[in-house]
Amino acid sequence: MRITLRRGAFRVLATAAALSLPLALLPTAAQADPAPAPAEKKLIDSVTAPAVKKHLQALQNIADANNGNRAAGTSGHLASRDYVAARLKKAGYNVTLQPFDIAYFEEKSTALMERVSPSPRVFTPTPPDGSTVGEFATMTYSGSGEVTASLQNVDLVLPPGPTPSSSNSGCEAADFAGFTPGNIALLQRGTCDFVVKANNAKAAGAVAVIVFNEGQPGRTATLRGNLGTPVTIPVLGTSFAVGQELATTGGVIHIKTDTVSEMRTTYNVIADSKWGDPNKVVMSGAHLDSVPAGPGINDDGSGTSATLAVAEALGKIPTRNRLRFAWWSAEELGLLGSIHYVETLPAAELSKIKLFLDYDMLGSTNYAFKIYDGDDSDGVGAPAGPPGSDEIEKLYEKYFDLLHQGHNGTDFDGRSDYGPFIEAGIPSGGVFTGAEGIKTPEEAAIFGGTAGQPYDPCYHQACDTTANINDKALALNTGAVATAAVVYAYSRDLPGPDTARPAAKARAATSTVKATIEGRETR
Repeated sequence: MRITLRRGAFRVLATAAALSLPLALLPTAAQADPAPAPAEKKLIDSVTAPAVKKHLQALQNIADANNGNRAAGTSGHLASRDYVAARLKKAGYNVTLQPFDIAYFEEKSTALMERVSPSPRVFTPTPPDGSTVGEFATMTYSGSGEVTASLQNVDLVLPPGPTPSSSNSGCEAADFAGFTPGNIALLQRGTCDFVVKANNAKAAGAVAVIVFNEGQPGRTATLRGNLGTPVTIPVLGTSFAVGQELATTGGVIHIKTDTVSEMRTTYNVIADSKWGDPNKVVMSGAHLDSVPAGPGINDDGSGTSATLAVAEALGKIPTRNRLRFAWWSAEELGLLGSIHYVETLPAAELSKIKLFLDYDMLGSTNYAFKIYDGDDSDGVGAPAGPPGSDEIEKLYEKYFDLLHQGHNGTDFDGRSDYGPFIEAGIPSGGVFTGAEGIKTPEEAAIFGGTAGQPYDPCYHQACDTTANINDKALALNTGAVATAAVVYAYSRDLPGPDTARPAAKARAATSTVKATIEGRETR
């Protein structure tokens, strides 16, 4: 089916269908729930595709006026915050701007790495916008500086061991016994976090650090690593091939990095409805920040805009349960906004959140309709979500089934803001159209598009603009957002156990939450 988004000509197909969904899709125990009143249905139907696209364009305009991005800690994010907050206040919500501090990082210009001697060679860089991946990349939170010094190998395992993390290079201070202060440390990926390696090298007197990929299958590409916290000396990641060459040739290396790394304040936007039982909170969220490389219109302007349009439609209508919407900051730096929210919310308040729905990337151009695997029926990766997550998954499945639209599962891999809610034992779910992963032939048969290519070819790049949106995917997923909000706003029997859940605090240091940051690995 071809779906276009012409002004006044198309209302989101899925939300139009939602007029009949609240009764049809409510959990079995809640079949006696009344359907929303006609006025409520009218508001649901008012979630139009042009409204969503209007928000997308506003976010694009904000990025255009603010150095091309909306990253946490920048003027572009502050303008995005103010835009969303103003719309929510007008829609009748109680809006809270929740401040928290982040370690801000920006690579201001393309780094340099060259071998001065022997056999002079200039290595190909990865530019700050990530538009291409070179032979090396500046790690996030690398220090800024220019050095020319001798390269020194540190506890390398060459050839690499048969399994990942066979190398312990740089993970212990003892690895640097005999290291000459003033040299550049050459380290190998494996076992410990990059920041541990870098700090050990700095303590031993290294003036810069190069970490190369370990060398096993799947661990050979250029490392685009994240240190997690600022390091004051330059830290670069390279491919295994470059690292092996450097280890063999040695010599004098010239490195230059141009970065900003400092503490800044950023904000979550939290909107509470004035209606419904405050002890039964139905929460939906999307992240409001982009990466520094681009405007972030699919990632996650799509989730931001769809959630905002749904919130506006429901803001002035009475509901049985309390609706809460969130727009997180610093998701791209490691889910920092959602982690901060869950960790700082008092236990009694956390226990009132009965479910969390995550919307991150809803309009990928080479999309697949993916539903988070709440019951682990796919048997891939992470285990099932907290009890009730399976019911949320089934709601989305019924939604797509009613529209005769194929769908498949996606793992709770910890890469988005559901992570801390799952850790807190809160039933979670959501829909997703894919990021840098590769579409399979089987998915191409179901959804169309191109097998063997990324779901989003502009993922974390400058080309993630309003042109990087598939209208059909955005429309149907906006319908899914609206449907879930309406169903759970009126349900007498929300997902999960009837008894109160323990108000556990999120464990921010768990591997599920810190698995990947801005598409860059931490170890």
